Amino acid sequence: MADDKKGLSRRDFLKTTGVATGALVGGGLIGGLVGYNVKKEGKVAGTKGGGETHEVANNRGLMFFQTMAEFNVLSQAVERIFPEDDLGPGAIGLGVPYFIDNQLAGNYGSNVKEYMQGPFFAGESTQGYQSSLTRAEMFRQGILKMEEEAKKRFDKKFVQLEGSQMDEIITAFQKNEVEMRGVSSEYFFKVLRQATLEGAYADPIYNGNINMEAWRMKDFPGNQMTYLADIESEKFMKYDLKSLSNMEH
Repeated sequence: MADDKKGLSRRDFLKTTGVATGALVGGGLIGGLVGYNVKKEGKVAGTKGGGETHEVANNRGLMFFQTMAEFNVLSQAVERIFPEDDLGPGAIGLGVPYFIDNQLAGNYGSNVKEYMQGPFFAGESTQGYQSSLTRAEMFRQGILKMEEEAKKRFDKKFVQLEGSQMDEIITAFQKNEVEMRGVSSEYFFKVLRQATLEGAYADPIYNGNINMEAWRMKDFPGNQMTYLADIESEKFMKYDLKSLSNMEH
């Protein structure tokens, strides 16, 4: 959401998302990946302030989404949740859309490791996943609903909207004002927001957190192999950022 509306600075937001970083150390939503639908040199429409858009060329592969139209709606939505500012890149710059796409193609998207039999009831906030839909089905429906809301409210595609108009639609999801099948829009927003944060702060090996920029903003060095060599030192130790892909085993 637009920070200026809520009186929150980007730094405040990053502080409150510290839990996400810690959770990722323990695993987060990282799951196995299956399938590979490569679309090289695709273009993702990015958003800057005031609804100004730009396109970011990329040569990374899509594994779940079949069209760039769906992927671009997801990209715009997560950018509104985690926007670029003078402190660093936003969700698009950090590769969050690719992280979510890749996860939806694997165990996370198919809920393969979760109990998915009925009956299904509205869950409490303290309970886990509560829907008969897989996450892949939920995301696909949610993106379709965003397009429908954009058409109904502004007679435009979602990616053509001003930032404030996108915020209006995303806020409607957050307030459970959009009707969805098999899941509430409020719950979909929670899952989308959580996936956005995990994509921003996950190890870059999972195709988010490009160049460890999100860790750099929080001075988090990544998951170090061991602290044994320094654990008894009384000096403040500052570690270089390190991704799992850089570690020697």
